Amino acid sequence: MYRKHFGLTRHPFAKDLTPDELFVASAGKELEVRLGHLLELRGIGLVTGEAGSGKTTLCRKVVSSLHTGLYRVFYVPLSTGNAMDMYKCIAWELGLPTERSRAALYRVIRAEVTRLCLEAKVRPILVVDEAQHLRSDVLEELRLLTNYEMDSQNRLCLLLVGQAELRRRIGMAVHAALSQRIVVRYHLEGLARDELPGYLSHLLHLAGTEVPLFEASAVETLFQATSGLLRKVNLLAHHSLNAAALAKAKAATAEHVQAAMAEVS
Repeated sequence: MYRKHFGLTRHPFAKDLTPDELFVASAGKELEVRLGHLLELRGIGLVTGEAGSGKTTLCRKVVSSLHTGLYRVFYVPLSTGNAMDMYKCIAWELGLPTERSRAALYRVIRAEVTRLCLEAKVRPILVVDEAQHLRSDVLEELRLLTNYEMDSQNRLCLLLVGQAELRRRIGMAVHAALSQRIVVRYHLEGLARDELPGYLSHLLHLAGTEVPLFEASAVETLFQATSGLLRKVNLLAHHSLNAAALAKAKAATAEHVQAAMAEVS
């Protein structure tokens, strides 16, 4: 309802931003550098963060910018089943027939990875999101899937993306072999306090206004309530503008943010 009140051309806090519209904070820039290093090494990477920190969005931004003639990205959003279920998900992404046995699926996936590297001359990248839900045996199978020890260069780049719990699990002794293979680790925090005004201005600009619709006190209240976690910021900012529009205010105040907290708690 606040779009008309503030003269916006679209909702500023929607989820449907294109990769080139994303606001990249300092943590996001560092993540891009680290993922670039991972792609060069073709090893295993681990990206973790609290729910709503934007880790999935940033990872997808990085891989979406890769040259399609040099890289082939395969994205598995979630698998809570056994190793067979994971192999089936990967096979579907690769466009392979889903064999009936785990051993057969393992062979055809490795064969396709080899074909992509040696014949198609592209680098395959497997992104497994929400990886904190993976069973321990599935994590081990993923490690084995990247194990081309007879080769001088890794063929499959694996990126595990998940919540903070995943970092703790991989640090356990049972996953020592996997932990030793990880060449890039990064834990994504929320926006810093001094980055939040720029983030809000960026989204409001995309929505068609240069007017600062959040007073300084409102921005500070937003940060204290969300710790800079993007999903929480977006939701609370959305309801704060609603509250400001209902009050026919020119901008959201700290009081509007506090009133909006009841909508998101």
